[in-house]
Amino acid sequence: MTLFAFTVEARDGRARAATLRTPHGDLATPLFAPVGTQASVKALTPAQLEALGATLILANTYHLHLRPGADVIERHGGLHAFMAWPRPILTDSGGYQVFSLADRRRIDSGGVTFRSHLDGSTHRFTPEGVIALQEQLGADIIMALDECPPPHERAVIVRALERTHAWAERCLRAKTRDDQVLFGILQGGVFEDLRLRSAEVISGLGFPGIAIGGLSVGETKEQTLAVLDAIEPALPPDRPRYLMGVGSLEDFVQAVMRGIDLMDCVLPTRLARNHAALTPLGRINLRSAPYAQDGRPIDPECSCYTCTHFSRAYLRHLVVAGEILAATLIAIHNLTALVSLAGRLRQAIVEQRAQTFAETFLGAYRKRRAPED
Repeated sequence: MTLFAFTVEARDGRARAATLRTPHGDLATPLFAPVGTQASVKALTPAQLEALGATLILANTYHLHLRPGADVIERHGGLHAFMAWPRPILTDSGGYQVFSLADRRRIDSGGVTFRSHLDGSTHRFTPEGVIALQEQLGADIIMALDECPPPHERAVIVRALERTHAWAERCLRAKTRDDQVLFGILQGGVFEDLRLRSAEVISGLGFPGIAIGGLSVGETKEQTLAVLDAIEPALPPDRPRYLMGVGSLEDFVQAVMRGIDLMDCVLPTRLARNHAALTPLGRINLRSAPYAQDGRPIDPECSCYTCTHFSRAYLRHLVVAGEILAATLIAIHNLTALVSLAGRLRQAIVEQRAQTFAETFLGAYRKRRAPED
């Protein structure tokens, strides 16, 4: 048996239901992955994540390199042992930090030099170095180093594509571990011709998985969907497709219907820390005064621990009182909302009713979404 395999079990239009085999378990797609940037999904324990149905967690190479250091994690048995997470892990390469820490980095053809946001120290990221770090961390799915440029600056994006494609080749040559699978990353901003060029190059290099980066970084949702529509026919049908950094309920459905298999985002847990809950009708702000007398759960149709035990009134009390438990309970609900949606959408694909499912879900969301959204 091979350590990695990707099998598409059903298609409905462009939507796919598939299984990605990894050394730490099979991943049923479509799938949403919670983000644990610092080897921790904020406010939740690994046991809570398993209980709500999460199967894949993302961690960040840049942040873990700075603290505690990849060598420390390696000495403690790798990320799985270090964070006590027995299921698959994906590590990003630090490419997003090229975008988010633009005032703290310098790019050249060889790689990226960062000034740490923690102490100002200098750190050099090269394609070879990023692969070495991720091999120390030991995630199941690892990412090539890429340059994530601003989405609308064509001249900048063209230069970034040249670097991203050259770095992708270097990452492939640098990889040594057979128990990790390396994904290449498409870039190209909102320009469909550049996206198609990147899809051709990255797919042609033979990466066993394809990631789509550089979206949800300032472009409109319409532009995001247009990019996905344009590149889907150019993507290899036999490899997993990972859309990076997308995590609202409606965006998840839209992406899956355009052939995406995996998604991750900090949004569900970040919203939870800011008192906002995801519902099929939009977000609700649990700090709002009307919820003080609201005996309903966040979502009456949700079966998560939070919704089966606590009222909106109790959650508002925790929020107003500044209790840490508020972030935990809302995060449990928000992540369950996405994990459950992925499961229901997968079943709809298998049963050849994905289009009806998506139209019903998105129609209700747009028509009746909560006023706080």
